[in-house]
Amino acid sequence: MKKRWIFWWIANIIWIMLFAVGTFVVWTRKIDGAGVTQTPALKLLAFIILLMAFIFPLIIQVIWLIVNFKINSNK
Repeated sequence: MKKRWIFWWIANIIWIMLFAVGTFVVWTRKIDGAGVTQTPALKLLAFIILLMAFIFPLIIQVIWLIVNFKINSNK
């Protein structure tokens, strides 16, 4: 396996772990940092915001994947 593929997989694993930890924190906390009691609606809103924050890295990972495929097909 080439280095760029290994780095791609490592980056994906890191992003997935960060997203999983963030999701766990959002859904299990009772009170947020501002002292507001978390209702299911507020938890869903916090999760959607977290999801929006992870869309940009997802786009970068997909572009990186396409580049890896293009480079491999040229060799």
